Amino acid sequence: MMFNDNLNKYRKQKGLSQEELAFRLGVSRQSVSKWESGQSTPELERIIEIADLFGISLDELIGHEVMIMLQLTVKN
Repeated sequence: MMFNDNLNKYRKQKGLSQEELAFRLGVSRQSVSKWESGQSTPELERIIEIADLFGISLDELIGHEVMIMLQLTVKN
């Protein structure tokens, strides 16, 4: 799964609407909607905040495959 799918899954598991999540993060509901639809991606600091809010690792939130790609990019 990719970030947008995971965001949607964990938001629903927490019982939050897009509007409630947006309020907690200090962003617009439209931003959350765009993140979940894959139209845009939040800044890294916001991704960390989301993972903390859900009580999960970055790996769980953005997807294991993406983490591997990021690690490879940093090493090169």
